[in-house]
Amino acid sequence: MQSNKLRLAIRATAAAAIFGVAGQAGAVNFTAGDYEMAVYGYARLNASYDIDENVSTSTQSMNYSAINVGAAEDNEATGYFDADAVQSRIGVRATSPEGVMVNIEGDFRPGTIRLRHAYGSYNGVLAGQTWSNYTSFVGNTSTLDFDSLPGLAGYQSRVAQLRYTTGPLSIAAEDPKNSIDGAGTATKDGMPALTARIQDSAGGLSYAAAVLAQQVGYDTGTADDSSFGFGAFVAGKMAVTDMITIQGTLSYSDGANSYLYRSGADSAYVDANGDVETISGYGGSVGAGISLGNGRSINIGYGTVMVDLDDAVADSVGTIDGNTTESVSAVMANYQWTPVKNVMMGVEYKYGMRETQNGDDGDASSLAFAAQYNF
Repeated sequence: MQSNKLRLAIRATAAAAIFGVAGQAGAVNFTAGDYEMAVYGYARLNASYDIDENVSTSTQSMNYSAINVGAAEDNEATGYFDADAVQSRIGVRATSPEGVMVNIEGDFRPGTIRLRHAYGSYNGVLAGQTWSNYTSFVGNTSTLDFDSLPGLAGYQSRVAQLRYTTGPLSIAAEDPKNSIDGAGTATKDGMPALTARIQDSAGGLSYAAAVLAQQVGYDTGTADDSSFGFGAFVAGKMAVTDMITIQGTLSYSDGANSYLYRSGADSAYVDANGDVETISGYGGSVGAGISLGNGRSINIGYGTVMVDLDDAVADSVGTIDGNTTESVSAVMANYQWTPVKNVMMGVEYKYGMRETQNGDDGDASSLAFAAQYNF
C-alpha cells in the first residue's frame, strides 16, 4: 500500500543566518506511515589562524577570556592554527497527522554528541529543550564565528521550558541560568525564569522585544537570601534595498547577566552581610549585510557588552576583583560564497577586545575559514 511505502524527496530551502551559521539549509523529507518526516543537518569544517594570541576555542570561535590584558600582552606568543568539525550536526523532525511535531537534534561540540533540541509542540504549546524564549535572531549579523558577536539579543542558546505562542506573542517558564559570586554550591533556583517575547515583521522591517524575570538566591542551610533579577532587549532588521540590510540589538540586565550575551559575568554577589546584591550590565550590536549576487555576500558587524562591577569590587567579599572582565567587544567582517545549492564557504576577520575592572585592556585578531555542506 502507498501508506507503507517510503517516498523520498529533497527540498532545498533558503535559511536565515542563525547563531553564527551562514549558508543554505535543506532537509530530506519523506513519509513514514501517516507521519511527515524530515532528516536534516550539515557537515562543517572550521579553521582559524590566531594572529597575535591563542584565542580560538572549539568550533574556532573567539574566546574573549583568553585575551591577555595589561603587562601580559607584552609576553604573548603569536601565530596559532587550529581546525575542527565539531559544529557538524544532525536532526530529525516528525509531524503526526494530528499536527503534533517532535524535533530532536544534536551536534558534536566540544567533541562528543551534545543535545541541542528535544521538544514537542502542539497547538501553540511547546515543551522540552529548544531556543530560550528570551532570544531573537532577527537583529543578528551573519558571522562564521559560531558564537558570533557579543551583545546579541538575549540568551542565544537553548533551555528546558514550557512555552505558549499565540500570533507574535510567546510566554514561557524556563530553567533559570544564573550564578552568584560568593554563594558557591549554595546557589538556589527557587522558581523558573519567566519570559515574554513579541516578534513580528512589517514590510521590510523585522523586529522583536522581550523581558525576563527571575529569582537570584542562595541557601546554605544556616544562611539564605534572594533578590529579583530582570532583563530586556529589543532587536530589529531593515531591508534598505534588495541587496542591503542593516540590523542591530540592544540589551539591559540587572541580576540576569547570564542572559547578557557573552558577558561571562555573574548575575549577583553575596556581600559581607550575607545579602544578595545584583550586578547590572548592558550590551548591543550593529551590522550590515550586502548581497553581491550569485550566492555571494559581505557581512560586517560590531558587538559589545559591559557590566558594572564597581560595587562588587568595593565590597571585596567574593572572587570579583580588579582583574575580573568588565567589558568585551568585537568587530567581524566576512565574505561568504555559495558555489552550488547547499554548500557555503567563507572567510572572516575577527578583532576582539577585553577590559578588566581596573582598566587593563588587551586585544587580539584572528582569521577564520569555514566550509559547510547541508542536507
